[in-house]
Amino acid sequence: MRVLVNAKIALLALIAGAILFGTHEISAQGNSRWAHEKNRVRKEQKAIEKASKREQKAIEKARKHGYRLHRGSDYYETDQRGVELIRRAINSGYQQGYRSGADDRRYARRSDYRDEANYRSGTFGYQSYVDRDQYQYYYREGFERGYRDAYTAQPQFGTYSGGKWSILSTVLNGILNLRSF
Repeated sequence: MRVLVNAKIALLALIAGAILFGTHEISAQGNSRWAHEKNRVRKEQKAIEKASKREQKAIEKARKHGYRLHRGSDYYETDQRGVELIRRAINSGYQQGYRSGADDRRYARRSDYRDEANYRSGTFGYQSYVDRDQYQYYYREGFERGYRDAYTAQPQFGTYSGGKWSILSTVLNGILNLRSF
């Protein structure tokens, strides 16, 4: 009987040891998973903070390298890319206006650049990066000058170079009235 009791005690001790050891193993695995999850969340938070800092730096850079295009008492704020698109609008307007003015002069039509389809739409070459109204305004400014140069056959606002007409940089700068801020 004593052997049976000792066997039972040994069996209970073995079961208790297995339970304790198994619980420890489960607990260690749980802690390991918790630590892994905690590290993963921490890394994600750091990545978000890093992205946020990059975004803030980009915003600050844009502010430092921002531009204002002045039209009377109004102004339009943009960045370097926007300025380049507005410059293209003026130059493209000048070229289209020059073609229209030359055609009207050649065929002895009356001078009326406002009657031209490209002038009325003002969107030739438009890209949505800049405000449509701004693009149209600057395109029409270039168009009017190109038309006048061609119709009068006395270029004041542009020059012919490399097989095409382009607006003079001094005229372009006068139209833009560009200021950095």
